[in-house]
Amino acid sequence: MTLKLGFLALLDAAPLLVAKERGFFAEQGLDVELQRQSSWAGLRDKLAVGALDGAQMLAPMVLASTLGLGGLKEPMVAALALNLGGNSITLSGTLAALLKETGSFAAAVRKRPVTLGITHPFSSHHYELRLWLAAAGIDAERDVTLTVVPPAQMLSNLSAGLIDGYCAGEPWGRLAARSGLGQVVITSREIWAARIEKVYAVRQDWADRHPDTHRAVLRALLLAARWADQPENRAELAELLSRPGHVNAPLPLLRVLLESDDRPIFHRHAANFPWRSQGLWYLEQMRRWGQLDAPVDGMRLIDQVFRADLARLAFLDLGLPVPLIDSKVEGAHDAPWTLEAASAPIEMPADRFFDATIFDPAATDAGVPLPQSQTGAPA
Repeated sequence: MTLKLGFLALLDAAPLLVAKERGFFAEQGLDVELQRQSSWAGLRDKLAVGALDGAQMLAPMVLASTLGLGGLKEPMVAALALNLGGNSITLSGTLAALLKETGSFAAAVRKRPVTLGITHPFSSHHYELRLWLAAAGIDAERDVTLTVVPPAQMLSNLSAGLIDGYCAGEPWGRLAARSGLGQVVITSREIWAARIEKVYAVRQDWADRHPDTHRAVLRALLLAARWADQPENRAELAELLSRPGHVNAPLPLLRVLLESDDRPIFHRHAANFPWRSQGLWYLEQMRRWGQLDAPVDGMRLIDQVFRADLARLAFLDLGLPVPLIDSKVEGAHDAPWTLEAASAPIEMPADRFFDATIFDPAATDAGVPLPQSQTGAPA
């Protein structure tokens, strides 16, 4: 059968695009058709109703879809992460100048109404922006207006004055800076360097009916992610991403992005492992920002959605080092460290939150929120 897989025009679609163009899907015996989508909501709905077999997806959106929040209720599985990081917060030139003039973002937003774009309510972009605003003493419900804008439309909305800034995946932040329309003020690497950004998602019923095919897709994406992360492939990756049917961004800009410290990490540092601790962190953000009021068996939900067990099988099929634990303390490392609880030691990055909080999954219980000091809330 031909698998129909969805993606958005972002750098972190690279594993899907590479797997198709470099033949990793074919090597696993898969016939794949990639379909570019214009918005996260549209992609989610097509996956939910079966118009897509699998897709690049926002990590918290998989949880929201399984719970039936913000759209169709459809249990989903994320057995592979596609990357770490890759987002940035961008402000218009006018707002950036006002920020410089006033000396603080809180003072700047008191001088004029501010509207900021997010890619989807259940997205890392939403939570990163709220964390950044909270650290600046800004109440996102009272002091600014948040609005949903598809990633590829951020720049046009900024240019038209419909928004004053946004948090989005690259290349849309750097493209605003390159065109003189905006200024990147902070990146996801600075907010939390080791955070899972996108995942590969399928419907749970599809995974149950096609276990071998699902595992073959995971293997192909792992090989593609490893290829995309190798420095010697960056020039070719930039050319591949620049194509009109892919990300369709200027080749020179993509080359700069892929050589920068803020580039997405596609495979190194166990980047493809769906850490259940990070799933719990996303669930806590949903609670913190008022998206999840009803009691939820958090541990059971994360075990159902973030399928570390399926990921581990795909890693082992390929002889790749894989964690032997499903969760870890998040934000506890100021410097690179080594994960010994793995099939072979894995070099890991510094993973501090920008506000120095630590998220310990052992401190949470099924459906019970963590104390504020451990969810990233101001103490």
